[in-house]
Amino acid sequence: MLQAPSLGALPGIRHAFFTREGGVSKGLYAGLNGGVGSHDDPANVAQNRARMAGTLGVLPENLVTAYQIHSSDVAIIDRPWAAQQRPRVDALITRRPGVAVAVTTADCGPVLLADASAGIVAATHAGWRGAAKGVIEATVAAMERCGAERRRIVAALGPMIRQPNYEVGPEFVAAFKIQGEADERFFAPASRADHAFFNLAGYIAARLAGAGICHIEDLGHCTYCDPARFFSYRRSVHRGENDYGRHINAIVLSG
Repeated sequence: MLQAPSLGALPGIRHAFFTREGGVSKGLYAGLNGGVGSHDDPANVAQNRARMAGTLGVLPENLVTAYQIHSSDVAIIDRPWAAQQRPRVDALITRRPGVAVAVTTADCGPVLLADASAGIVAATHAGWRGAAKGVIEATVAAMERCGAERRRIVAALGPMIRQPNYEVGPEFVAAFKIQGEADERFFAPASRADHAFFNLAGYIAARLAGAGICHIEDLGHCTYCDPARFFSYRRSVHRGENDYGRHINAIVLSG
């Protein structure tokens, strides 16, 4: 697993950006696949998630993920739920010690946030669509409603696809502009006409800063370019594979 020094320095909080290393899954999912939505053997996924829960010091059933839909929707929780009851949201927030909130990713940006003084933690799934729709701002606002203060919130960005490997076509740029985001600083020219390379991490960090978050750390890892350590949706498409594994990115109040 990977950890952010900024979050690791906070008292009473544990977190992890899990890689694909250390699991029991095989084939396309080789390693620590935590994706309940993948076509991996459910028993292997359950064992992988139990290992991750153990690393975080929580019961397997207390490692909580949602049904992610690339939205700006947030859920504030105080107890785990059954897999079939997962809410359709892209950020989870809790004040309950021992409940690890987590998001799954395989190129999109995982963001873990904490206000240690208020005892509030959050996990956000930020692909470009969710970020453009305001999932970052919605997460921060919901944390604030729970008692957090923006000036104290620490945010860490985990492994995601990075700009040199995130080539997008004209339809992406057009959709981005439709969302009202016409800032060209997140795009770099590509060799193909009307294509560009998108800086997802930079965009997420800018949305965090715009939401009043001053303490932002980016671990800088690229999911696409390191197949030994990371799953990648885009890499699986380029290889013609029919599925891919998912990472778990989680944070918990240790109580």
